Amino acid sequence: MKIKLNETQWELVGIFGKLLLDLIFGTARGRVTGLEHARSPMRSGQFIAAIWHSRILMLSYLFKGWNATAMVSRSEDGEIIARVVQRQGYETVRGSSSRGGLRALTTMIRHLRAGRTAIIIPDGPTGPRFRVKSGVITLAKKTGLPILPMTYSAERAKIFASWDRFVLPYPFTRCRVIFGKPLTVPPDADADAEEACRVRLEAELNRITAEADRVFGHPSL
Repeated sequence: MKIKLNETQWELVGIFGKLLLDLIFGTARGRVTGLEHARSPMRSGQFIAAIWHSRILMLSYLFKGWNATAMVSRSEDGEIIARVVQRQGYETVRGSSSRGGLRALTTMIRHLRAGRTAIIIPDGPTGPRFRVKSGVITLAKKTGLPILPMTYSAERAKIFASWDRFVLPYPFTRCRVIFGKPLTVPPDADADAEEACRVRLEAELNRITAEADRVFGHPSL
């Protein structure tokens, strides 16, 4: 069912969405692991953050105020995400593998070459869940920037019955953020090398997500 809202209503979605995330994550008790993997990319000021669709909320909160551009799909879910992250201070580029992907990728390359950081949801907009699509690999190859995998889990959360099993933590809960090993795609990578990088990124994102879930005894969110 399509969400039919006018522009004022969409603006309210962004405002209240940001306020909700401020409430949730402003009261959450968090711990970060894997910082040894994140220090070098973060010190450089430029990298490509790769985050599963279901785990975007806390990480968009943590990185608000950064000089970052988020690639967000043109789907209805994407519109909600875009409105919220824009309120958090992100630039947004709209497009995905299924709609407007080439134009969005070209725009993202331009943003990165201008000095911005990128946030990519590699299994969006409609899955398959926890499967990396090739766009993030192409972006890393064209820009030379490292891909930094990141994820989180929460002790208490609402898990939606959506394709991605979207995670909405409750206020005052405990959270665990994990950074994975960065991945660089060689500029001369052929199709086989690109596929190997894609598989490595997917495996690393799944590894750290499973690790974050195990902290709170979740078998697999």
